[in-house]
Amino acid sequence: MSRPPTFLPPDCAGSRVLQTSRGEFAVLDATPPDGAAVTGTALLVPGYTGSKEDFIAMLQPLTDAGYRAVAVDGRGQHETPGPDEAHAYAREELARDVLAQARALDSGPVHLLGHSLGGQISRAAVLIDATPFRTLTLMSSGPAAVTPAQQERIRLLGDALAVMSLDEVWEAMKALEPPEETDTGGEELRRRWLRHHPLQLVTTGRQLTVEPDRVAELVAVRPPLPLHVLSGERDDTWPVPLLDEMAERLGAVRTVIDGAEHSPNTDRPVATSAAVAAFWDRH
Repeated sequence: MSRPPTFLPPDCAGSRVLQTSRGEFAVLDATPPDGAAVTGTALLVPGYTGSKEDFIAMLQPLTDAGYRAVAVDGRGQHETPGPDEAHAYAREELARDVLAQARALDSGPVHLLGHSLGGQISRAAVLIDATPFRTLTLMSSGPAAVTPAQQERIRLLGDALAVMSLDEVWEAMKALEPPEETDTGGEELRRRWLRHHPLQLVTTGRQLTVEPDRVAELVAVRPPLPLHVLSGERDDTWPVPLLDEMAERLGAVRTVIDGAEHSPNTDRPVATSAAVAAFWDRH
């Protein structure tokens, strides 16, 4: 779970609802100051158990670099409600949401960035239709299923959600984590957790444990989309050597953020923003 340094957006960003052909999505919409040139627009897609707030610390650096950055809650995440049907959280459904979000920004092709689960959803969106996108950045997001250890954690969470409330599960997770983890943003993180739809967590968690390797499909996208694989120097969800290999197979730009782990967006947001903006500047 990413731990945002704060849930309060910077002055450059506003909270609003993005109206799309597939419904309404809560977003943080950050723009460069009035009068400043806008180099491009980026759509930021969060990971499993995450939300748009995972990108808060990147918004100011990205707007300083000249980019409009829009971070979104997917359906069933935090401030975007979700339905009570599991099929609504299937990978293709979430991918089509991303396509609708990109088109609703009404800015031409956007730079797409997905963190972890958000990277696999973003990949699926590109495989359906790459035309709404200028580039794709996969942040700490691997080629296929997560590691066996993470698969077991997700299985245990799914089993718990079948018999416990979100609040009860939160207390159980808190009891199992090291004290330094539970002290970070505790109440704000808890409020976010309670607003997730349990079916979203169960369904997308299961997807992370069975995701097929779709690297060859992404390589075959025509015309080719500029690709960027970014991660921390350590990652317990997809090992860094696996991400290195994926980048090579994709012919992608590869960035490793020193001092970061699975969430470079919160671990080292300034360095991560600089790397992402530098990649976007080339395109």
